[in-house]
Formats: sequence, C-alpha cells, structure tokens
Amino acid sequence: MTTTQTPARQIASAMLNKVPEVTIFFWVIKILATTVGETAGDNLATNLGLGLSGTTWVMSGALVVVLAFQFRLHRYVPGVYWLAVVLLSVVGTLITDNLTDKYNVALATTTSIFAVALTVVFLIWYRVERTLSIHSIFTTRRESFYWLAILFTFAFGTAAGDYLAETLNLGYWKSALMFGLAIALITFGWRYMRLNAIVAFWSAYILTRPLGASFGDFLSQPKGDGGLGLGTTATSFIFLSAILLVVIYLSATRRDQAELTPAPAA
Repeated sequence: MTTTQTPARQIASAMLNKVPEVTIFFWVIKILATTVGETAGDNLATNLGLGLSGTTWVMSGALVVVLAFQFRLHRYVPGVYWLAVVLLSVVGTLITDNLTDKYNVALATTTSIFAVALTVVFLIWYRVERTLSIHSIFTTRRESFYWLAILFTFAFGTAAGDYLAETLNLGYWKSALMFGLAIALITFGWRYMRLNAIVAFWSAYILTRPLGASFGDFLSQPKGDGGLGLGTTATSFIFLSAILLVVIYLSATRRDQAELTPAPAA
C-alpha cells in the first residue's frame, strides 16, 4: 500500500522546507550576516555616496523584491533565504541609523522602542498561532510573523550594540565579548539546565545581532575610535565572501535541509 499525504500535510511539509534546520551553519551565516548588516550599510551610504536616505530606499526596495521571491517559493532555497536575511540585516541597521543620525533620537530611546516592538510582535504571533517555533512555520501568516520578528531583531540589536559601545563607552570588542558570553550562557542553559528551546533560540538569535554589529564596528572603525581600521569596504567584502562560500556549500550538500516525513498510511 502506498502512503499518501493530505493536502494540508503536503502544504505544511513544503513550508517547513522553506526554513533551514538550526545547525552550526545556521549560526555561522547569521553572525556573518549581522556583521555585513553593520558594515555594508555604512559602506553604501558613505563610500558610494548614496547617503543615508538613498541607501535606505535602495536596500528596502531590494529587500521587498527578495522577500517576494521567498514567499513564492515552495521549498527552502539557501541563496534566496540567506540573501533575505542579509538584506534584513542591512535594512534593520539603516532604520536605527536613520532614527539616531537623521532624526537625533537617542540610542537609549531607539533600543527601548525596538525592544517593545519586538516584544509586541512575539506576543501577537503567539496569541494568533500559539507557538513561536520556527519548525512550525507552514503558513504564509506564520512566515510573515517570522520575517517581521527578524527585522526587529536586527533593528533592536543594532541600537543595543551601539548604545553599549558608544553611549556607555564600553567599546566595540568589549561589547562583542559581553554579547558572546551571554549567548554562551543561553546555550549552556538550553543544553544542561532545560531552558526552553524556543526561548533559547530567539534569545540567542536576538543577541547575535549586537554581537555582529559590535564585531563589525571593531573591524571596520578607525584605530583612533577603538577599531582595527580595516574599513567598511574590506570588512563587507570579507564577510560577504564567507557567506557566499557557506551558502554554496549548503546548496550542494543540503546539510541544513530537513527530511520530509511521510504521513502514516491511511
């Protein structure tokens, strides 16, 4: 007897396949993407002369196009998915930069605003769907909540990282170290102290943003400002190249793609 899947089961399986498995590769690309988000936006706005507003419009337009492709796909495609994450990282950074640099909103205020916005997204998501698990994203509505949450994690992470490094004068490498230690504690809690897996995932996901932002600033900013002086162009190129290599590897090996489990025979 052949096994069959109901239409609902088939849709769920297809949508689940649009989200990568959370492996070491997931976290590597995520941290690389957050660093690119911090440096690429600065590079486009300053070195290429687009300005903050011009860069925001261009990158937001590119994000809309890529997300349109992402929503139309019926399976996880590494190139499209991770391009969306990189663009969300850039746009999230630009949103924060616009508020602080263009409208003179204090970093403490933007950090609070995006913390509240992210909390509201999670609360509505959970109230509507009764779960925040990325392994249960099998409808367009859940995927919409997923990408909206990711956008606000980037905006919040940028503001929080800059607030600690600049406003509180903690410095870039010290900020990166602090966020790295926080992620390590979350991982320890999940692995050895039964910390809820969903809480651990989103907590770590949020903290990778300020980790990457602080690390990106540490590499790119002038030595007189506490950085290594590599510049935004070189830093962006290095990390984008690394992301491309890992995505090509994942596309070829399918190491981060879940196997579909057939439904039981009727």
